[in-house]
Amino acid sequence: MEDPKLVSERILENINRVIIGKEYEIQLALIALLCRGHLLIEDVPGVGKTMLARALATSVGCQLSRIQFTPDLLPTDVTGVSIYRQESGGFEFRAGPIMAEVVLADEVNRATPKTQSALLEAMEEDQVTIDGITHPLPKPFMVMATQNPIEYEGTFPLPEAQLDRFLLRIHLGYPAATEEVLIMDAQEKQHPIEKLTAVSNKDEVVALQASVSETYVDPLIKQYIVDLVSSTREHESAYLGASPRGSLALMRSSQAFAMLSGRDFVQPDDIKLLAYPTLGHRIIASPSARVREIDSAQIVDEAIERVPVPGARARGSI
Repeated sequence: MEDPKLVSERILENINRVIIGKEYEIQLALIALLCRGHLLIEDVPGVGKTMLARALATSVGCQLSRIQFTPDLLPTDVTGVSIYRQESGGFEFRAGPIMAEVVLADEVNRATPKTQSALLEAMEEDQVTIDGITHPLPKPFMVMATQNPIEYEGTFPLPEAQLDRFLLRIHLGYPAATEEVLIMDAQEKQHPIEKLTAVSNKDEVVALQASVSETYVDPLIKQYIVDLVSSTREHESAYLGASPRGSLALMRSSQAFAMLSGRDFVQPDDIKLLAYPTLGHRIIASPSARVREIDSAQIVDEAIERVPVPGARARGSI
């Protein structure tokens, strides 16, 4: 296979033709895909959440399925349903939109908890079970969910168990003034997404996913991750700290980031850079901390300050 760094750069460059000025967030989206993880995009309307999903799926040659989550959406509308066929005298499975390589769960917090839970098995085990029959999902498989953090009326907040299933959470944010002008210039006659073509394919993505696990993680780096996650649990402002799944997510995403950077080892700076995207949504600030306007970002930042960085024995730290 071609050098993973070169393949990744080609994909990132292609997505940057559509999403302007969000290089770091685009890189995180690709990291989630390469780690076989899922991405939660939390931001206000109109900043490009849906377009990021379309651009990523198109760039890697994957099928995109979009599910608009609403209060009346049923679990079978997501996973699929078995229908009785009178001609054959048996049941036929009709796959739902979850049976795609990249699934965009738009405004996921607008659906009821029962429908939200239909995603859990798919996100955790890459399969769905309908009427006792297990149906495997395609490879690669990724859920990109969006939610609006401002509009709470008519929404059902995602439970902690489901938030924990997302490898990363990102915020796109508003573009800078100069970038917003560039966006208008790019879309003056035609949206760039209409001309976007694939620069990779599913087999290449699966090979990249396998390459991620080959990136070396020194034992001291692993201990650093554990100490950092433990610090979020013991923080005086935390009601709930990051789970062991958070430790695994931080290690795996750091491996992918190192690979994208052209390295075959993880260094402490990778951990610091990815700490908030991987741990922030797994941490709940205590009620008293919220009164003092302390959020998960501050808890993660203080955990990074408190935990000493591994010594020179960790590869890449000297």
